[in-house]
Amino acid sequence: MTDPAPHDPAAVALELEKLRGAVEVGFARVDGSLALLVQRSDQTDAHLADHEARLDDLERARWPLPALATVTAVAGLLLSLWQATTTH
Repeated sequence: MTDPAPHDPAAVALELEKLRGAVEVGFARVDGSLALLVQRSDQTDAHLADHEARLDDLERARWPLPALATVTAVAGLLLSLWQATTTH
């Protein structure tokens, strides 16, 4: 079969059909890539939320340490003062 003449309406319709097919394939590929990016973004959001929750738990569990250090320091100071006053 020979190619139709370039100005033939059938040739134009054939080229437009090929172009439409190529555009549909391209859009399908882009749509698949976007769906993958959305899925990865959702997974990243879930991981970030998990890390935030774990960090909050660690911060809540850490608060007694400075208070305990302060109480120990005050108790040491009081004991030192008591020993200093009773040795004379």
